[in-house]
Order: sequence, then structure tokens, then C-alpha cells
Amino acid sequence: MSTQPRYQERELKVVGTRPLRPDGVDKVTGRARYGADISLPGQLIGKVLRSPHAHARIKSIDTSLAAALPGVKAIVTRDDFADMPEEYAAAGELTINFRDVTRNMMAREKVLYDGHPLAAVAATSESIAREALKLIRVEYEILPHVIDVIAAMQPDAPLLHEEQYTVGVNPRPARPSNLAKRLEFKLGDVEAGFSRAELIIEREFNTKPVHQGYIEPQACLASYTEDGQAELWTSTQGHFVFRAQCAKLLQMEISKIRVTPTEIGGGFGGKNNIYNEPLAIALSKKSHRPVKMVMTREEVFRATGPTSGGNVKVKLGATRAGRITAATAELSFQAGAFPGSSVAPASMCAFTRYDIPNVRVVGHDVTVNRPKVAAYRAPGAPIAAFAVESVIDEMAKKLGIDPIEFRLRNAAKEGTQTYYGPKLGAIGYIQTLEAARAHPHYSAPLGPDQGRGVATGFWFNIGNETTAALNINEDGTVALMMGTIDVAGGSRAAMAMMVAEELGIPVDRVRPHIGDTSSLGFNFITAGSRGTFAGGMACVVAAREAIEKLRSRAAGIRDVPLEAVVWKDGHACPAEDGARQFAPLSLADIARLAGKTGGPISGHAELNVQGAGPGFGAHIVDVEVDRQTGSIKILRYTAVQDVGRAIHPAYVEGQLQGGVVQGIGWALNEEYVYDADGILANPGFLDYRVPVASDLPFIDTFIVEVPNPNHPYGVRGCGEVPIIAPLAAIANAVENALGIRFCDLPLSPPKVLQGMDEAAAGGD
Repeated sequence: MSTQPRYQERELKVVGTRPLRPDGVDKVTGRARYGADISLPGQLIGKVLRSPHAHARIKSIDTSLAAALPGVKAIVTRDDFADMPEEYAAAGELTINFRDVTRNMMAREKVLYDGHPLAAVAATSESIAREALKLIRVEYEILPHVIDVIAAMQPDAPLLHEEQYTVGVNPRPARPSNLAKRLEFKLGDVEAGFSRAELIIEREFNTKPVHQGYIEPQACLASYTEDGQAELWTSTQGHFVFRAQCAKLLQMEISKIRVTPTEIGGGFGGKNNIYNEPLAIALSKKSHRPVKMVMTREEVFRATGPTSGGNVKVKLGATRAGRITAATAELSFQAGAFPGSSVAPASMCAFTRYDIPNVRVVGHDVTVNRPKVAAYRAPGAPIAAFAVESVIDEMAKKLGIDPIEFRLRNAAKEGTQTYYGPKLGAIGYIQTLEAARAHPHYSAPLGPDQGRGVATGFWFNIGNETTAALNINEDGTVALMMGTIDVAGGSRAAMAMMVAEELGIPVDRVRPHIGDTSSLGFNFITAGSRGTFAGGMACVVAAREAIEKLRSRAAGIRDVPLEAVVWKDGHACPAEDGARQFAPLSLADIARLAGKTGGPISGHAELNVQGAGPGFGAHIVDVEVDRQTGSIKILRYTAVQDVGRAIHPAYVEGQLQGGVVQGIGWALNEEYVYDADGILANPGFLDYRVPVASDLPFIDTFIVEVPNPNHPYGVRGCGEVPIIAPLAAIANAVENALGIRFCDLPLSPPKVLQGMDEAAAGGD
């Protein structure tokens, strides 16, 4: 079977329930094996020498003293990796250029950020490896650096890449610059739209880079054998993509690399990119020993991708009746040391929640002396939504319209033409707004210095290449092998539930696990909320193929035509209108006789899944501001979201709550802080403050289900949307409490105090 089944309304027995997760016991007892838990006999420890400068030319690297240190078995530098030509590939929601990937993996001509790798060592112990790093001599020519996105766009800014000319500008610029790319989306006539507006608001907003905050640092183990085969165990969101990238960078055949994904202690887009994996394979090849590499928390912060910081300018025009006539946005995003920020998806998400006839969005991808950015849960969309939803809120207030009512008057719906291309299909945005307005939270009383804010979010969701295999065991249980990584926890349960629903058996009879790259066909990286949508599609197709084989075996056993057999409640049963009646056969009955009726029974699916349903959400938050300290306390939070169909409602609720928590941190506390030399000053959770339990109230969730017609169970991804709205919702709540509009994040106490002082002095 190759066609994708569509949604059909039917009575369900497993989907929508809340069974225990199949991986839960191993995780709570400590048996689950994460990247750092994998070991091999004779393994070496690999460590990386990193740049102490934000920007410097590499004049020389001398590894001779380190190589002579007893216990050091291998060293790699830029000279051990081939230079790559420009070649682009998808790696999750963001696009990579292999020329840049090889330079980010190991600096070549220059170091471009604090933490940029220069060399890697494999030694018999971690202490020896660390000592060897101290013996490597690097001669630098220190260069001026630039950290801020607006400063990097100035004509006199320090230049990161002498060969970088802005893409998307015609004619081609005469000079190189840090502006890597300009993109633009247009719909209608913006000038005419603004001419019809009776109220126009323009604002400028800024956000800082923030880290995904996953608990488990990147970790991998590589073993390269004498016959040219490599095995890699790694904490990743996409083992097939990692295999392809390692093969490209190491100039190996893909079939000679086998990647086994370990359990993943959080990713949120931050584990879409390779870092130490090619280094570990190269060190193993040189040393003829397995090599294990585990990042420290400091390395995670200094050298892996946070999300972009951004500058966003928004202009909105509306009539007095509350109809938006035109909207423009200019987004400038930090890409880090190499091009490829999240400005493209951010630009596409900026206004898509609204049915606006005239739109223009311009995006700028800007290189700065920071680590190359990575995806972070709805990459870029929270930044764009912070700006747009803040202006939407201000517009509603100046028009004297309830903020949810204003959004409803302009809400996108089925058939709305987006400014980036397609028309929207069946969506539940209006339903989320109506549910938020009807929620008791929205009308609850507020106290002194308290405020309420609302904001909404949109994300596309994706499908892409996905495979699955399902094997019927002799006892009637089912082994389900998937290629989609269980990133956030729960997708294994969701897949098993859909298979159990199809087969008509209890969910605990389905044993799901993630296969390595030699066990299944290619699977795209688990990103863009595609896991349950695309993985579920493949599992359903595989289950239905197995059912056809089970029907055929039953027909042979009972000596009836195939059309006389139907599959119902885990049994091969006689068709109700069939002429031949027979005693039903259970799945276990058929499995037990499989050896006598043709051999093992399985189902599989190889799909390029299409038709991901976009997700929408509406959030309500109450805050209290301490006027003495500037501290903001989150009092109450409600997240409403259209998830299509909640396969396992408890895990969907967890996704919504987790996204909200990360959004709260982004809004209030989190930011990368660099000193005057471009050195990261807070590379650890002691100084980079993520929310803890005492910072949070119970986060209420309300699930809206508008089924995605392109999925057999109506699934639309739910993981990205909940992080989008919190930034603006909290800023709007603070404005409601203080009457002050804050346009820069995070809303740290000093910033809030400064805003109150300026307001008291008569500032804007």
C-alpha cells in the first residue's frame, strides 16, 4: 500500500484513552540508556579544543606536544576533513549548507565564535584528553567581532565571511556583508490597504537568543572498524539524517555507517544538528578504538545552537470597526556564525493567524559571532508572534474592542489565502478563540498590580519520508518498528495505540521500538511536529497491510473467498452479507498457524507523507508585578489548542504545558549574555535561568479537536504551537497590569523597573 488513508469518523476503543507509556518504567528506574550510558570495551574518551575568541584568523595549529603525551591515541584538526563545496540539504525545519557544516564542525580559516572547535583528541582517560588539549598550540590573529543583529547589518560592521554576498537582492550587491539572505512575501496591495486604515500602529521589538534547555547534553559513541564500517550511537532527533551528514563530511558510503539512536533527554530542535559525531568517527578511524564524546554543559551553551535573537518591526492598519486592512513586518534574525536562521518560517508565521487582504513581510538572515543557531520548537515563530500579537493587543485596546473579539473578527479560517502561498484547509483557529473566551479563566477577577493577557500561535507542521514495519509474533503480539525518534516522550505510545486500534487488540499487545538505520528505510528527522502525524500514518498503513495478510490467511484456513472475510475487533470474521459463515479466528489463532499457512506475517510502509494539518492555539495568562522589585509572577495560565485528534490526551496535555513553560522562560528570564570581548558569560544553568517548579502555576489545558482530513485519525501535530503564544501573552498581561508596553525580552526585573521609572518620568 502506498496511498495515504484519510480521516473517517468512527467509534474508537483505544485512541483517546490514557494507557501507561511503554518506555515509562525503564525511564523512572534508570534502566533507559541515553547517549552517555553507551560504552564499548576499550573505548577512548574524546574531547574538543574550543576557541577562546569570538573572531580570529587561525595562523597555525601545533599538536605535536599533545600527540606525544602518553595515553593520547588520536588527534584531528581541520586538515583531517575535506573542504566541502556549497551544497544544501534539509535538516529539520532549517536548511544546512555542507560547506558551512564542515567549518562549524571544525574551524578552518577562522574561528567565528567563542567555543568554535579547533581540534579533537582521543585518549585513554578524560583527564589525559583534557591535559592534551592544553598542549595544543594555536596562533591567532584577533579580529573585531559583532554580536548584535542590527550592528551586524551596518556597512562598517566586522565581516565574518569575505565571500558572502546577500542572496535575494537584485542586482547582486557589489560588496560582501553579514546579510546572508533577504526574502519577501507579498499579498495584495499594502499601500492601498493602509490608505483605507483608520488606525495605524508601528512598533519595533527585540528578543535575545535562548537555548532549548534540554537536560541531556549531546553524547555519542563511534566505532570504526578495519574494513571501513562505522557504527554510531548518538542522542539525536534524526539518525538517518545524521548518517547522511556524517557520510558526506567523512566521504564515506552511507551503507557503511550504521546509526543507532539512544534515548533522548530532550531536544526541542537542538539535536537536529551534528556536532561531535563526525569527530568521534574520525578519531575512532585514526585510533582503531571506539571513541566516546560527551559534551559538558558549558560546551552545550558555547558551541551548540540556541535559537535566533531577533529584531522585528511591525506595522498594522485597521478600520474603526475592527477589520485589519494591511500589515507589514520586517524581521532581522541572528543566524550565528553561518547563514541559516529561522527567519523564513518566522516570516511565514507572522500574520497567518489572520485573514488580512494586504500583507508584506521581509526577512533578513544575518551572520554574527555567535554559535550557529539551531531549531527551537516552532523555529522563529515565537519571535514573530511576540511582535505581531503585541501590536494586535494594542490595536484592540485603542479601538475599544475585546482582544479575543478583535482576533475573531480577523481570524483565519478554511479557505483563507495565506501570503506565503497555499490556502488554509480545515483548521480550528476560530474554535480555539471561542473556547478561550468561554473559559472561566477569561472572566475571573483580578487584583491590584495584576493583569491578563491573551495571544495566539500558528505552526505549519510537516510530513516527509517515513517508514514503519510491523511483525506479528507467534503468540499474537505485535513488534512495531518505527524510524521516527520519540523526542518528547509519548509518540511510541501513540503509535502503538493507533496500531492497536487498527488491529483491534489491547495496546499492551503492541511492543513499539525505534529501529536503527539498517533496519528500516529512510526516515526524515523528527521535527516540525511530524512524529505522530507522519509516523502514525506509516504505522496505520503497515497495520492495514498486515490485516490484509491476516484476512488472506484466515480465508485459506477456513477455505472461503477473501471477500468473505472481514477484520473486526482483532478477529477474522465472516462478512455480514456473505454466504459462507465460519467460526472467527483471532489474531493469535492466525499467528500460531502462520508457519503452516505461508510463513511470517508482517506489514510495512514506505511513504513520503503529505497533508500535515496546521496547528493553532490561544493562550490566556494572568501575572502579578511587584512594583518594588520589578519581578513578574505567573498566577494562572490556560492553553487552548486545536490538535486535530488527541491520540493520548495526557501526552498532548504535557506537550501544551511543556511549551508554555519554555515560553515563560523565554519571556521572563532566559538570554545569552556576552561580555565586551564576545565571550559567553552565562554558559550553565546556574546563570542561565530556566523556569523551575516554584516559578510556575498549574498550567490548565483545553483541547480542541478539529480533525485533519489528511490523516486516518485526524492528527495534526501539537508540539510546536504551545511555545509560540506565551511571549506575547505575558507581555500583554504585563501591559494590562502596568499600562506599559514592553517591546524587548526578557522581561527581567531590572528591565521592568526601568520601564516603570521611564513611565513615571513621562517617557514613552
